Amino acid sequence: MAASVDRLAASTEVLDARQRKLFDLRISVTDNCNMRCTYCMPAEIFGLNYKFLEHNKLLSFEEIARVAKLSYQLGVRTFKITGGEPLTRPFIHHLVGLIREVAPEATIALITNGLLLESLAQRLKDAGLDRLTVSLDTLDAARFATISGRGHHLEQVIAGIAAARKAGFKPIKINMVVMRGSNDDEVLSMAEYFRNTGDILRFIEFMDVGTLNDWQSTKVVPSSEILARLMQIGNLEAQHPARAGETAKRYTWSDGSGELGFISSISQPFCGNCTRLRLSADGQVYNCLFAKKGWDLRKLLRDSSIEDGQVSRLLSQHWRLRDDHYSAERAQQKQADKVEMFYIGG
Repeated sequence: MAASVDRLAASTEVLDARQRKLFDLRISVTDNCNMRCTYCMPAEIFGLNYKFLEHNKLLSFEEIARVAKLSYQLGVRTFKITGGEPLTRPFIHHLVGLIREVAPEATIALITNGLLLESLAQRLKDAGLDRLTVSLDTLDAARFATISGRGHHLEQVIAGIAAARKAGFKPIKINMVVMRGSNDDEVLSMAEYFRNTGDILRFIEFMDVGTLNDWQSTKVVPSSEILARLMQIGNLEAQHPARAGETAKRYTWSDGSGELGFISSISQPFCGNCTRLRLSADGQVYNCLFAKKGWDLRKLLRDSSIEDGQVSRLLSQHWRLRDDHYSAERAQQKQADKVEMFYIGG
């Protein structure tokens, strides 16, 4: 069965208006989060009384699995589960298992802030999760409490990473959003901490996702500057991309002590290779992390008269019309009403 599905995907390769292949689906399972990071969900806006999506407005796991199945048949081979914070969605490992059933040869990944990871890592691995990314912007306990917006303890995340290693996730990707004047003084200490661990530390330029994170270009630390700093503590060698559409530029320490990555959406946009479609927690489909609005897929999924073939055709048509390349034209667009990152995932 898997072989026949793969042949179907190969024969129905879906290209957008810029000839970019549909290969990745980012799936947000909740708009809620147990952190209030300043660059995503600032606490002064998302207070204790903030109303997140009601449960009946979220796609069910079965509805998500249906989209995953149809996307797999259209050529998607990487699924990334995001949020909000996906581990706050109860029984998230069940969703991993459902996606594994309908997309047997795909890579399933999940990105988390790590606070709940210690108790869930093994269940996620057993359910079929292939890759894990943990967002971690600092190793300073006091700073972590400040950045997280709710006084959480750094030790919870470190324990979660350790549990994930024990469960068999290797390498784990560690995402650090670098912001000038906030945590850029930790670039070297973060690199040294994760060196020789087998994990991959990735430096992410502070992006203008959404409209609520007080983004300013002066807060961006270009990847070239980070790379120059890192060369002070060792030689780094550039690596070829593992596949087309890879967002991170990869480097390895010349002494064999590990790998680093750089995601440079601001200084080195990679729109030309973007193969990602995004599904929000309430079933809106977005072509771009910086999109203004989505397309309502939930309505179709909950219409009993709509068959899989119709949904598949509409997904295909939606992608073929895609022309998004916001990062490449950021200076000209100055878009003021972009969707928020917590809503569609990073």
